Amino acid sequence: MDMNTIEAVVRTADPAQWRDGDAWLAGGTVLFSYGSYAFGPQPLKRLLDLGNAGWTPITVTADGIELAATCTIAQLYALPGSPDVSGRTWPGLDLVRACCDSFVASFKIWNMSTVGGNLCTSLPAGPVISLCAGLDGTATILTPGGGTRTVPVAEFVTGDAKNCLAPGELLRSVHLPASALSARVAFRRLSLSNLGRSGVLLIGRLDGGTSLTLTLTAATKRPVQLRFDTLPEADRLDAALDDTIPAELYHDDIHGLPGWRRDMTYRLAEEIRAELAAPGGAPDIPVSGDFWPPRAGHTPATGPTAPSKGA
Repeated sequence: MDMNTIEAVVRTADPAQWRDGDAWLAGGTVLFSYGSYAFGPQPLKRLLDLGNAGWTPITVTADGIELAATCTIAQLYALPGSPDVSGRTWPGLDLVRACCDSFVASFKIWNMSTVGGNLCTSLPAGPVISLCAGLDGTATILTPGGGTRTVPVAEFVTGDAKNCLAPGELLRSVHLPASALSARVAFRRLSLSNLGRSGVLLIGRLDGGTSLTLTLTAATKRPVQLRFDTLPEADRLDAALDDTIPAELYHDDIHGLPGWRRDMTYRLAEEIRAELAAPGGAPDIPVSGDFWPPRAGHTPATGPTAPSKGA
């Protein structure tokens, strides 16, 4: 932890107080590991601590779910089993724990890492990015001038560790609409190693029982969405992937070469298409990867034997 350039920690959630040399601090699991030079050659001077922001972590209404940027992954994981969503017919909730499990993180990360932190770090393998983009989430951003603006989560991340935030802007929350939560969903994830960082992660959503939204993350440097008015045949899906994702958009790092990520994207996309084309609960649907289908009674690791951080 190399943070020896910090001169002050300011408890605030007001973007008007931001100045050059500042960084917003939520859980800090990434910021403290990156150190004072996390955002460029100039060292950080102040941390703007959101710990006392007082934002309600999760708000559930008939219109959907509002996730505060300071909501922890542990709080998010608990949502599908909470009274707040009891009785709601929202198949999209099945994605919550699959994406949280994709952190393959220790109990320390679960209880400190935040929804906003994962989005703002903007790594290709960020599983909260996958969840929120896959459910057509909309991010609300506070600006230093006292205003707000909104942007689809699928457009929030613009590249590897890059996003649309201007200096001083603060991610306030993400709204997941009831329309997306009500859709039938499918999930696929692959890693090169057992419980490793996601190399490919796809979410499929069947809206109204007919139209398909396919969200690709981890394999690509930024989220990619494909939308079809009707469930496509396999060849049409392949052609859409060809047309939408240029070779240079596939991510390249130690967790997977671009060629492998591309091949697995096509494979998992076809699995999702086939799963959503079949009747719900149909047997013998091929499932590559882990954390799907949802497992009843599964709980995240909470002790020192939990796997180390992988995404």
